[in-house]
Amino acid sequence: TMTQNDTLLNHMMTGRSISPLEALGLYGVFRLAARMFELKGKGVDIQKVTKVDINGKQYAEYSINPNEEE
Repeated sequence: TMTQNDTLLNHMMTGRSISPLEALGLYGVFRLAARMFELKGKGVDIQKVTKVDINGKQYAEYSINPNEEE
């Protein structure tokens, strides 16, 4: 079975970004920032962009450059 980290890495390897709400809705991942920290610790080059929703709340959107990964 795939771990949450594997699932998130596969998602980003397709060139897509992911936000906490998407991670929860698509994969049931509640703690996206913690999973991104773990992936960074394994050497994955995670890019983080801070965005603002329509209500003015900030959230992070994570991505990688799939060409830079193995």
